[in-house]
Amino acid sequence: MILYSYFRSSAAYRVRIGLNLKGLDYAIEPVHLLKDGGQQHQPDYAQLNPAELVPTLLDGGQAITQSLAILEYLEERYPQAPLLPQDAMQRAWARSMALAVACDIHPLNNLRVLQYLKRELQVEEEARNSWYRHWVAAGLQGLETLVRRHRDGRHFIFGDQPGMAEACLIPQLFNARRLECDLAPYPTLLAIEEKCLELSAFQEAAPERQADAA
Repeated sequence: MILYSYFRSSAAYRVRIGLNLKGLDYAIEPVHLLKDGGQQHQPDYAQLNPAELVPTLLDGGQAITQSLAILEYLEERYPQAPLLPQDAMQRAWARSMALAVACDIHPLNNLRVLQYLKRELQVEEEARNSWYRHWVAAGLQGLETLVRRHRDGRHFIFGDQPGMAEACLIPQLFNARRLECDLAPYPTLLAIEEKCLELSAFQEAAPERQADAA
């Protein structure tokens, strides 16, 4: 498998975590979102991923885009070390938490949105940062409540192993820190993050550990 990835992309970060949790072998092909005007816009990559976003996963020569679709594919194709609980209701809750990050929080503060605010709407940096922090806070507050409701005192959200929900949560917290968001109101999320970051699957997926971070 080949993962087209950018070290700071939280969407690619999610997939790196998922691949690592499942113990799958993969190679990373870096796609730098800032260099050369954004390498994701180059024709060869746009042919592979017409949305011109990362990540893209190649498996058996077939390309899959969108991080949650990739994680679902990995869950179905490689069922070892499951990313979702066995109980149907808990599976729905885990997907709900993953989607809260990937659909509600992240789209409003990803790179292309912030670039549009800057370049097209000419929004000043502090106003852009306020935009970012507002939507992160709104999303994380709801997620804190939801996770606290379902965690039941365990290390991770649904038991003794992390999965899809944590694979989405940890990159979002990483990005929130980059923009100096106040994370103190989310002690449950921070406690889960602390346990996740003790695991090699999360450590090896971290942005600073990627070859293109240099």
